[in-house]
Amino acid sequence: MLLSVDWDAFSGTRELVFDAPIWGTPDQDHDRLDAWRTRARRRAGQRVTPAVSWADLEPDFPLYPGWETLTRYAGVPAFITLSHADAWGWLEQFPGHDILNLDSHHDLSSFSGDRARLRPGNWAGLALEAGLVGSYTCQYPEWHADLPVAEGHDLERTRSELGDLLSPAVLDRVTLARGGRLPEPAEVRSVLLVQSPAWTSPAHDGALWTLAATLGAQALCPALDRRQSVP
Repeated sequence: MLLSVDWDAFSGTRELVFDAPIWGTPDQDHDRLDAWRTRARRRAGQRVTPAVSWADLEPDFPLYPGWETLTRYAGVPAFITLSHADAWGWLEQFPGHDILNLDSHHDLSSFSGDRARLRPGNWAGLALEAGLVGSYTCQYPEWHADLPVAEGHDLERTRSELGDLLSPAVLDRVTLARGGRLPEPAEVRSVLLVQSPAWTSPAHDGALWTLAATLGAQALCPALDRRQSVP
């Protein structure tokens, strides 16, 4: 199988954070850094010292545990990329495999715009339609259980929504889950790390790049290195 890891499965949010990108983001350049600066400054308010920092985001946008266990895949061919819109090149290297995707979004269909155009929100659905993958499992993180707005909070609701967006033949090859075991390294043909910077806090880039280095991940499409950026 192939293992896809969207960093937003770990770099997440808490309940009732109304400027959280999980509510929706255009995923433009502004959303990948400047929008995070705005969030950090909003939380620092009028404070003079200490200076505003990415740490100001942490109470509302924590790094949830579990990402450390991904180091077990060191030695498996691994790649890192900016967005799931880049996943097609990875899939073409390993066609026909089943996919386990750790993600805060199912990425099976976009609710607006041209649904046939490859985007972060529909890459998995298009790959299923094209026969590029076998079955597809979206494994939402456990913290979605405490976040009613999240897709992974109510799996029956999310699957019913997909019934209006996907053909029955495609939907039959889709599994939605929350939490669960990770496959053994011997079961995984390749790993893809996806930064998704519009959805993930710059405060957590250090952990992402540390994981990428441990896995020896090659760049599929250059991710956005925000480690030296300041809010």
